Amino acid sequence: MKIALKISYDGTDFCGWQVQPNGRTVQEEIEKAVLTVTGQSVRVTGSGRTDAGVHAKGQVAHLSLDGCSVPSERLYLALNAHLPDDIRVLESKAVANDFDACRTAKKKTYKYSLYLGKITLPLKERYAVKLDTDIDLEKMRSASKLFLGEHDFKSFCASGSSVKTTVRTIYGLKIDSDGQDLTFSITGNGFLYNMVRIIVGTLVKVGEGKATEQDILSMLNGDFRSLGGKTLPAKGLCLENVEY
Repeated sequence: MKIALKISYDGTDFCGWQVQPNGRTVQEEIEKAVLTVTGQSVRVTGSGRTDAGVHAKGQVAHLSLDGCSVPSERLYLALNAHLPDDIRVLESKAVANDFDACRTAKKKTYKYSLYLGKITLPLKERYAVKLDTDIDLEKMRSASKLFLGEHDFKSFCASGSSVKTTVRTIYGLKIDSDGQDLTFSITGNGFLYNMVRIIVGTLVKVGEGKATEQDILSMLNGDFRSLGGKTLPAKGLCLENVEY
């Protein structure tokens, strides 16, 4: 029996999603809870490997069980009783055997949060990054349109990635402003290592007047990482939604 889970977590104290030898991970905590509830040691496969410090509102994962006394639609309640406070399973349901949380995902949406100001605000700091420079919002919105469509994003990928191709499709990129708060919502068919954090960092650089739309075009047409902005901190990034 294959079961899909919808999961939310605060990534602050995790070394990312994927199990690793020397660090606390979301995947490991959920697998431990599954073992406690079902007595079965199984792999819980996520839609993607969020990095250390990255949050999730709607991560999706699947697991296969050899029977279970807990109904699939109530498994989330049983798991939550054995999960730490910074992880919650929001839903659980039986799915077809060919469902794969990673391989069958069609679209993912990430949000990156910034706030403007000179003073660090304790109630924002855990999930957003302070920006204390003046920015031109319209310049950023204009430049954001350049990312739409299919492009080679190798200039927006951190070193260390071993993917077969760096070509990805961006379906939407929206920048919302509400007082001090800036939110970047990016939907694509997949994302490279640190891709969202580099895209947002580059758009901030444009907003500061330190980069141009031509710089972004150059990055999309070649390997010109140096033209882009810095890789922004993980704490501002949240996996919002996965579509199938």
